[in-house]
Amino acid sequence: MNAAAASSLQPMRVRLRPTMQSDLDYVLSLERDPENLPYITPWEKIQHEAAIRFPDFRHFIIEAGPELERGGFLILIGCRNQHQSIELKRMVVQNKHQGVGRAALRVVKKIAFDDLGAHRFWLDIKKRNTRAQALYVSEGFVFEGKLREAVKVEDGYDSLVVMSMLQDEYARRRKTAMELAG
Repeated sequence: MNAAAASSLQPMRVRLRPTMQSDLDYVLSLERDPENLPYITPWEKIQHEAAIRFPDFRHFIIEAGPELERGGFLILIGCRNQHQSIELKRMVVQNKHQGVGRAALRVVKKIAFDDLGAHRFWLDIKKRNTRAQALYVSEGFVFEGKLREAVKVEDGYDSLVVMSMLQDEYARRRKTAMELAG
């Protein structure tokens, strides 16, 4: 097996670290990147600043690769939710198709269920973002429903697809080595 093939079999090295004020220009640049704009609703800087400080949120920089360079960001909401229902509000990856998103998703699932005690981990995603939907399905998220024409987009409206994973589903996946070890 050649080196390129061997490296494609190894999982991407990823860690999440809390976003700092000094990271916000990077975060904003990712949100405003024309490749990402069709799939997200960008926030103002003040919204990200609040997410960094508010205890119900977790705002993370995704660090990826051998040198753990900044590779994206993600935001959790509901970290102190009395119903133990945590939302993956946003995940934006800088370099697509390299396994960073999948690796970051596995780390954040572990954080949501193991560290934050989630019973339910959920997200909504624009219907047109079929690539991300396929990732979430392959990572064990279940389709819950659709919010029809819920967001205004450049060419009209788009629906939001709601997906989730429950703690017992996560535990079953972990037992079959489909999730990071506890």
